[in-house]
Amino acid sequence: METAEQQLSKPIRFTFQRLSILMLIEFIVFGSWFATLGLVLFTYNLATIIGTAFMLCGVAAIASPLIMGAIGDRLMAPERLLALLHLGGAAIQFMLPGFVADGNSVAVLISIFAYMLLFQPTLGLVNSIAFDHLGSDREKFPYLRMFATLGWIVAGLVVGQMGLSASHEIFYVTAATSTLLAFYALTLPVTDIKSRLTDKKSSSLLDLIGGQSFSLFRSRSFSVLMLCTFLTAISLGFYNIFSSSFISALGIENVASILAIGQASELIFIFFVPFVVKQIGMKYTLLIGILMWGVRFVLFSYAAQEGETWAAIVGVALHGICNDFFLIICAMYIAQLAKPEMVAQGQSWLIIMISGFGALAASNISGGLFESYVLEKPVENWSILWSAPIAISIVTALIWFTLFKESKQVTS
Repeated sequence: METAEQQLSKPIRFTFQRLSILMLIEFIVFGSWFATLGLVLFTYNLATIIGTAFMLCGVAAIASPLIMGAIGDRLMAPERLLALLHLGGAAIQFMLPGFVADGNSVAVLISIFAYMLLFQPTLGLVNSIAFDHLGSDREKFPYLRMFATLGWIVAGLVVGQMGLSASHEIFYVTAATSTLLAFYALTLPVTDIKSRLTDKKSSSLLDLIGGQSFSLFRSRSFSVLMLCTFLTAISLGFYNIFSSSFISALGIENVASILAIGQASELIFIFFVPFVVKQIGMKYTLLIGILMWGVRFVLFSYAAQEGETWAAIVGVALHGICNDFFLIICAMYIAQLAKPEMVAQGQSWLIIMISGFGALAASNISGGLFESYVLEKPVENWSILWSAPIAISIVTALIWFTLFKESKQVTS
């Protein structure tokens, strides 16, 4: 199998390097504050608003990506919109330390919600910018997405080494990095959004708030993809919310180091994505990703029942194949399916389903199960919690296998 370097053709190598830096900084911004937000709020006696803060992040992921995606598709070059959103976000992050230090919970929640209204759309915009500039070399996107994982790792290392994991000063790091990204985005080639519009008629208000993107759901393949993305995002939410607590409950030390195995596996499995897609197609590659979520939680359940810590560690190590063989393929398929004027909006739907509806559903379902069956109960009861994502994986796989039929592009 060819290496990533061999597969990248010389004409796009410079563009790929520019985009890799963009992806890297985007996820340094995200990882510099989001990973330890709960710890910071707890440290400053704001633990009572942790759940509300994360809920508002999910609401923001539903409320703004589609509108901003429509603006990036029809009104403003996505590179410039990305810069504007990050500058606004940097201003909010710069004010957050003062609110946290004062214990002003209302101001903290309002600021986090406002920031995420600006930040959540950037996740889809970065994807759409990447696909725009990669052009016919879109199959190289998995290699580009590798830098997102690296960005998250770099953010954790920087914050950790600076001793800021529990400090409100993480928001200053985010503000500075976000400002850097804004100016970097302005150096990228500007996408000519007018030339890619296939509909030259004046846009209605509905179009300008992303209403046109609902036409994507006319495609059964897109509808099935979004349903399965939503269901898989629930499993992702279970993992994000409770994996660290579960690993600690098993008596495993250095939880952060164990979880880092999952991030490392993402870097490894990314290299296999183009090869596997070429061999078996997107449908069956995605099916592997769906099923692996179930396998992961079967391992977690076994670890809870039998006390076999190795099973939990293997479950963490599957993070790469779970994420890469589903979430990355989803982004690639949406880029293939959406018309040129709806690329950013199509990517926004992915963010809405994962960080919005999926995250909110996961929070409610997993929280209820945890309080009813796991909290202050024997470690074996964790298997009850993990039974939900196992069932979700089975249902999702059946829906995907029976209903999905790959199509090339939505034409109406």
